[in-house]
Amino acid sequence: MSGSRTDLLAWLNELLQINYTKVEQCGTGAAYCQVLDSIFLDVPMSRVKMNAKHEYEFIANFKVLQNAFKAKKIDKPILVERLVKCKMQDNLEFLQWMKRFWDSNYGGHEYDPVARRRGAPAEPPATIAPIGGGGSRAPGGLGVGGARSGGKTPVTGHRAGSTQPSEAVQNLQAQLRDMSTHMEGLEKERDFYFAKLRDIEILVQQQIEALEAEGKDDFTLNEIQKILYSTEDGFEVPENAPVDEEETF
Repeated sequence: MSGSRTDLLAWLNELLQINYTKVEQCGTGAAYCQVLDSIFLDVPMSRVKMNAKHEYEFIANFKVLQNAFKAKKIDKPILVERLVKCKMQDNLEFLQWMKRFWDSNYGGHEYDPVARRRGAPAEPPATIAPIGGGGSRAPGGLGVGGARSGGKTPVTGHRAGSTQPSEAVQNLQAQLRDMSTHMEGLEKERDFYFAKLRDIEILVQQQIEALEAEGKDDFTLNEIQKILYSTEDGFEVPENAPVDEEETF
């Protein structure tokens, strides 16, 4: 029988020593990665962003999870595009599956979740509210077709309290819908290309580390890594700015 949300969160918080309050917070992918790590002890937790706040960071976490599933030959689809939206039902179903998998495969060994994530902060992430597809209110709190304050007749000539929106408000609403749709498309495109670059970065880093272990070097790989880490003119990291060693972008 599938566990309730309360039971699942209690199990997750105890296992990982975190303080999640909603199943939706699992949509960052970080908790799923560490649940799997508690079983096999070899998920690269240094690549998992425990306090991820943005969707592109969620996608990077799920990429780590997908690679781990592939390495362990776990035949379970991960619906990343739905899970990263931090919706309750999608994450509840996946968390229930993770709990069943953990029950079947956990060997009863000791597990130190804080040490495995190297003390990385794991405060509960805020759930992400999707961008609306166009509201029914114009900017600045103007009611559609409503009367102006003081009961004065609107310039457009509509009676106070009329339900017929003015042409200007209709145009603003159309612009808002177009801008929202365009923004969602740009965010999806950004996340897609970020995930591609992240895959390339991980692959290059793995190859460089393997060559260094053999006392070798590769000019092409070093040049690719230099391009990945380069910054544009006028966009330099401040000298005294703190550096997150776990974050590469």
